Amino acid sequence: MKMIKVISPPLNIQKRWWEKVYILEIFRGLWVTVTHLFENLFNLRKGRVGITYQWPETPKPLPDTFRGEHRLMHREDGTPRCVACYCCATACPADCIEIIAADTGHDGVEKYPVVFNIDILQCVFCGLCVEACPCDAIRMDTNKFSGADFEGPKLILNIDYLMNNHPEGVGKVSEAIY
Repeated sequence: MKMIKVISPPLNIQKRWWEKVYILEIFRGLWVTVTHLFENLFNLRKGRVGITYQWPETPKPLPDTFRGEHRLMHREDGTPRCVACYCCATACPADCIEIIAADTGHDGVEKYPVVFNIDILQCVFCGLCVEACPCDAIRMDTNKFSGADFEGPKLILNIDYLMNNHPEGVGKVSEAIY
C-alpha cells in the first residue's frame, strides 16, 4: 500500500484590513442597490413603464375574473332568486354565510331566505359560494371591495344590501353570464 502525503495550506494566512471588514463585498452590494435606485428614480429602464398607481385618483385596473363584494340576484318580480338550499353556506370554508329560511306558501318555490348575512370580516373571497349555488343566486361580480371600516356591523352584509348591490361596470365574465 502506498502512502499519500496531504499538504494543507497554512492556517495563519494574514488577511489585509479591508478583507477582514468585508469592504469590497459591502461596496458590491451597495452598487447593486444604487444602480436599481437610479434606474427607478430616473426611469432609465428602456421600454418599461412605472408600476406605481396613485390610488385614490387613478385606481388600479381590476382583472376580468376579479371577485369583489357579493350580491344576490333577484327574479322578475323582485324576490330573491335564492331558494335557501344552504349550498353556499355549506361550501364556505370561512363559515361566514348565515341563512335563515322560511316557507313561501306557493308551489313553485318552497323556501326563501328571511335572513341572508355575509360577514365580510371572515370572508376570504374564494368564490366557492358562487360555484356551489345551483340557481345562480349569488355572484361576486360587483367590482367593489370593502377595505376597512370603523364599525364592525357595517361589514356584515344583510339581504337588503346584497339585493341592491349593483355592479360597478361589467367585466367580460359577467357579460358571459348575462
